[in-house]
Amino acid sequence: MKKKKWNKLVSVLLAMVTAVSLLSGCGGKSAEKEDAETITVYLWSTKLYEKYAPYIQEQLPDINVEFVVGNNDLDFYRFLNENGGLPDIITCCRFSLHDASPLKDSLMDLSTTNAAGAVYDTYLNNFKNQDGSVNWLPVCADAHGFVVNKDLFEKYDIPLPTDYESFVSACQAFDEVGIRGFTADYYYDYTCMETLQGLSASELSSVDGRKWRTIYSDPDNAKREGLDSIVWPEAFERMEQFIQDTGLSQDDLDMNYDDVVEMYKSGKLAMYFGSSAGVKMFQDQGINTTFLPFFQQNGEKWLMTTPYFQIALNRDLTKDETRRQKAMKVLNTMLSEDAQNRIIYDGQDLLSYSQDVDFRLTEYLKDVKPVIEENHMYIRIASNDFFSISRDVVSKMISGEYNAEQAYQSFNSQLLEEKSTSEDIVLDSKKTYSNRFHTSGGNEAYSVMANTLRGIYGTDVLIATGNSFTGNVLKAGYTEKMAGNMIMPNELSAYSSEMSGAELKETVRNFVEGYQGGFIPFNRGSLPVFSGISVEIRETDNGYTLSKVSKNGKQIQDKDTFTVTCLAAPQYMEAYPAEENIVFDGGDTSVEDTWTTYVSDGNAILAEPEDYITLR
Repeated sequence: MKKKKWNKLVSVLLAMVTAVSLLSGCGGKSAEKEDAETITVYLWSTKLYEKYAPYIQEQLPDINVEFVVGNNDLDFYRFLNENGGLPDIITCCRFSLHDASPLKDSLMDLSTTNAAGAVYDTYLNNFKNQDGSVNWLPVCADAHGFVVNKDLFEKYDIPLPTDYESFVSACQAFDEVGIRGFTADYYYDYTCMETLQGLSASELSSVDGRKWRTIYSDPDNAKREGLDSIVWPEAFERMEQFIQDTGLSQDDLDMNYDDVVEMYKSGKLAMYFGSSAGVKMFQDQGINTTFLPFFQQNGEKWLMTTPYFQIALNRDLTKDETRRQKAMKVLNTMLSEDAQNRIIYDGQDLLSYSQDVDFRLTEYLKDVKPVIEENHMYIRIASNDFFSISRDVVSKMISGEYNAEQAYQSFNSQLLEEKSTSEDIVLDSKKTYSNRFHTSGGNEAYSVMANTLRGIYGTDVLIATGNSFTGNVLKAGYTEKMAGNMIMPNELSAYSSEMSGAELKETVRNFVEGYQGGFIPFNRGSLPVFSGISVEIRETDNGYTLSKVSKNGKQIQDKDTFTVTCLAAPQYMEAYPAEENIVFDGGDTSVEDTWTTYVSDGNAILAEPEDYITLR
């Protein structure tokens, strides 16, 4: 009898073990299925997370797109690539083929795709490798040129510039009446860099210019490449002449954007170098403003353009045809006209590099329509070296320290100088944690970050918007820069409060379901991250609904008390509903600075992940 009972008990235990094993297997397979169905897109800015990403997901209801606010830095993606964390689709604004060369063998060749075929050859040539392959495609252009106060020109009866000579004459005429003809915010590296290139856009786009650019950007070129001796010496001569013609001096090097805008608004400045968005901004303020191109020495006119970002796809997608097709659908949607219209700033025209996108110019760019129709939209050379060296050299030209020849020699020698790449490791992660969202558990990598930060802030509960962290936590040694890049780059801030259980549940509800002016989750991957509590959420046709909030397996009671820290961009928290009677104390230090300080001594330890969400 005892033997029968024992056998029966063993049978029950075996059945239980089998059931648990089957459930575990189903869970594992479910997570694997979710991973296979997900296409991960890294966005370079939080701005794209607000209108652009929701639109892409809305157009592709059959594809789960995981959007991550990554970093506007190709070094970031090189680090991910070296440690097995390269996403499916990459976007980057601060870009050059030169800096992207270490990624070439890990990216798809898009040269034979319809998306690449639609890009005008004039622009596609800037993205071709020497072997003819194309890894990166540009979206629409952010146009930079001269923002011009027409009211001042009319008031002093000075003709609007139509070429370089009349531009210089206008500067001289304004100088005679005590008004600055031209200046710009040469405090910034990009203004120095774009002025240098913009003045010689015609020559840099010539056969000789393209030849040098191809060599400089060639990913197979193992040695450092300097300036050529044909195009670039003349570029520095034009820069020197421009400095003399416009009266730039040491004082201009201290001018930031706000200083320039204030001069313009007060009628003390007739023209400055800037974005076309300035035209609408000043017209809305009642200042008759127009936009003009760079006038070349040979009589041509060119706009300086910056792609809002470039897109590349992970070559691993070619190993799975189903995933490759999904990724191509996402790419084509990202490049569509309607999607591009959600990228540009208010008041800017859609200037696309693609023949598939019609351009319809508003009044703000009517004076440069012929330039655009001629495809004279120069794409800047924007390697990290060009940013830093341009600021150094152009600043010294403006201050009078360098003439054209000295500037050329300095720029060239700095390009050829070998850079030290050794940096101290401040964080040594012993394991890789996935950043794919799973309906049972949430995002493992984000949970690691949230749990670690909860300990840093010393709070009972931490709530973070879904764009707070930049992807996988990798099994790798992180330098201070790369550790800092684990935090969303666009001013993520921490807000703390003491609240009751009822208030905590209401706060969680606001983060899950969204509120006016706050961030509203638009797909699973954009749901908030929780630490110290777990939540159950229901997915509906209209979004997401909070069902339950628990701590340590028990539902939170209204009279419980908690310290709570919320991580979000400032604009979201500034709009938090005042009627909730919850007062948040906003810290002066950004989350990235807090995190970097924590890891900088080299003793940081990452917390373990937890299952914080169940989505039904």
